[in-house]
Amino acid sequence: MEFKGKTWCYGDNIDTDVIIPARYLNSFDPAELASHCMVDIDETFAKNVKKGDIMVGGWNFGCGSSREHAPIAIKASGVPVIIAASFARIFYRNAINVGLPVLEIGDDVKKIHAGDQLSVDIATGRIHDETTGDTFQAPPLPGFIQEIAAAGGLINYVKERKA
Repeated sequence: MEFKGKTWCYGDNIDTDVIIPARYLNSFDPAELASHCMVDIDETFAKNVKKGDIMVGGWNFGCGSSREHAPIAIKASGVPVIIAASFARIFYRNAINVGLPVLEIGDDVKKIHAGDQLSVDIATGRIHDETTGDTFQAPPLPGFIQEIAAAGGLINYVKERKA
């Protein structure tokens, strides 16, 4: 699976309360959650993100509470993959569960800037910044995780496997 898109960049320790503030958790509708995604740190994100844009974060992205609303809000915003220096483990798992691929590249994430155009291959972990010409290598996602992402999440994956 390969994705191409413009980057939205955020710093270290972006917690789930920032990704989708608690005051909007009265809905589990993905579109409603997407309309409030990142609102407390970037009022422009929900209004301007385009399908295929790529989110980039620093260290410990998705820390905080274990709510799966956070990766659902990002995915429903049209973001097909998140790249970060590292992810909080529960966020990482929740992202996989909802079919949102996540790649870790450590300090190389600092070389990617907001608005850069990236090409991301989750099968190989190769990330190419078409704006700067830089290429980064993340550990590729295992095959079964790629299959979960392709199915749209863990529930769909399990249903497909049982059919």
